[in-house]
Amino acid sequence: MITRRAFSTSLAAAPLVRSAPESRPNIVWVTCEDTGPHLHACGDDYSVTPNLDRLCARSTTYMNAWSNAPVCAPARTTIISGMYPPALGAEHMRSMTKLAPDMKMFPGYLREAGYYCTNNVKEDYNLEKPEGTWDASSREAHFRKRASGQPFFSVFNFTITHESQIRTRPHTLVHDPAKVRVPAYHPDTPEVRHDWAQYYDNITTMDRQAAGILSQLEQDGLAGDTIVCFFGDHGSGMPRNKRWPYNSGLNVNITVHIPEKFRHLAPKDYAAGAKNNRLVGFVDLAPTVLSLAGIAAPAYYQGQAFMGRHEAAPRSYSFGFRGRMDERYDCVRTVRDQRYVYVRNYMPHKIYGQHLNYMWETPTTRVWEQMYKEGKLNAAQRKFWEPKPAEELYDLTADRDEVNDLASSAAHKDVVARLRKALREHELKIKDVGLLPESEFHARAGGDAPYTMGHDPKRYDAARILDAAELAASLKPGVTAALEKLMKDPDSGLRYWGAMGVLMRGAAEVSKAHTALADALKDECPSVRIAAAEALGRFGGDTGLDAAMKALVPLCDPASNGAYTAMQALNAVDSIGAKAKPWAAQILAFADADAKAPQRVRTEYIKRLREHIQATVA
Repeated sequence: MITRRAFSTSLAAAPLVRSAPESRPNIVWVTCEDTGPHLHACGDDYSVTPNLDRLCARSTTYMNAWSNAPVCAPARTTIISGMYPPALGAEHMRSMTKLAPDMKMFPGYLREAGYYCTNNVKEDYNLEKPEGTWDASSREAHFRKRASGQPFFSVFNFTITHESQIRTRPHTLVHDPAKVRVPAYHPDTPEVRHDWAQYYDNITTMDRQAAGILSQLEQDGLAGDTIVCFFGDHGSGMPRNKRWPYNSGLNVNITVHIPEKFRHLAPKDYAAGAKNNRLVGFVDLAPTVLSLAGIAAPAYYQGQAFMGRHEAAPRSYSFGFRGRMDERYDCVRTVRDQRYVYVRNYMPHKIYGQHLNYMWETPTTRVWEQMYKEGKLNAAQRKFWEPKPAEELYDLTADRDEVNDLASSAAHKDVVARLRKALREHELKIKDVGLLPESEFHARAGGDAPYTMGHDPKRYDAARILDAAELAASLKPGVTAALEKLMKDPDSGLRYWGAMGVLMRGAAEVSKAHTALADALKDECPSVRIAAAEALGRFGGDTGLDAAMKALVPLCDPASNGAYTAMQALNAVDSIGAKAKPWAAQILAFADADAKAPQRVRTEYIKRLREHIQATVA
């Protein structure tokens, strides 16, 4: 039995000191991995977090905070840039691109204003880090190394709650697995209960680690001069939380303590111990930190401050996204208001539970998939292993696990229309370049940042691309002529979505558009050729298969085509499955790597795809 005895570390605020007009607060972020709003102070009675509970008791906790991305690297990219990664070409897991020349990561602006900025230790950005971002970023980085009297911004990140630590064995459980609340989408098995209980054990360990940082502030006499913020980097590391842009994957708590000395920087609704339902997101953290330091955010920021001298009005909507997760491609965009979550699936033909090598290391994933194959799951549990609808809608007030899809409900028609409109306006506003294939937006950008390309209407017609993606992914019947027209458009992005629209609709549509797909196999854009080849390979009969593989096989070579094209092609081969066996040896003979690709892409993701093809196709 876990007791809630008080730890010896005192978290009481330092004696109040009135600030001089020019005084600036220190700011400390205590962060952790893969942790949603699962503190006891957030209402989770299963959780044991006495130290962070005491922090919450003297802070305001934002309960409806969204990480914007449901996985670490894109989420951290959102934080450090103050922008939505789909606008930066940085939405895909462990990709790498760059900011436009006039942009900085936000600690660079703090340093210009005289702050000492440290990060201990994880960065994990999908962006090249500009010079001058941090004073120190390492395991030794600490505010104690600043110059005397210098204000500081310091980040401390704890990894014990990461997904990988849920499945570390052996582990003697402290939390009772019999008392776990199993979400409606998970099967209730000993493996699932153990994983959830171990997750909560790790949160308790993290709670003790966080107490150490808070204790250091008090020991140094800095508690009364320091704004403290706590949050996890996205939802829990359990499958269908991490990597999925539902509320379960995006919802975190952001807890902010503002000492009395700087209470003038707090919003009007700030109160000790309050649970605030204001919609905030990771995209808002950079402008908020700058605002607390008295710095106006740059005009290109896409987030807004929720406290400080430059606080903005509360937002009406929060936005999320899902791109490539490790070796598997997907394209999902989401929006929520105070009550509903709306999901737009741009690749509805792909199942939710695409095989990711890393995720399959978790026992819950393996037992869940096995029970699906054995026909032992109910409707809510089966959904993860089946293709997606074009749109989804969930009522968070009545359906916390987001399993009752209301998108086709006549009673919710107006809600769907409103949220669909809000999402479309957002996509157009940020110029979402993630609606292009990963290899394509890099090719269009050339030597520029993808953001620069996306804001150049001659290189990226955002409205037409979005129109094409919406039509393709709508799954509406009777649009063959429109899809064939897209496949003949001068813009390769439209041609890609034309071919994808045929692929998503399956055999009947492929038969109708067979000639257009055959022509697309000769398209100058590799992504168009891959989409057409997958359609013909899966649904075009023997003749279509032969033509598809002739076009597809050469594109599986990362050394010749680059990693992003090769990953797209290998995913297509994997979806074609056993029919691709005659070509498997040729595909597996290619090099494993593109030497120019980011490290994870270069050394892991292509290799994982090839291993899966070898196991399931060859």
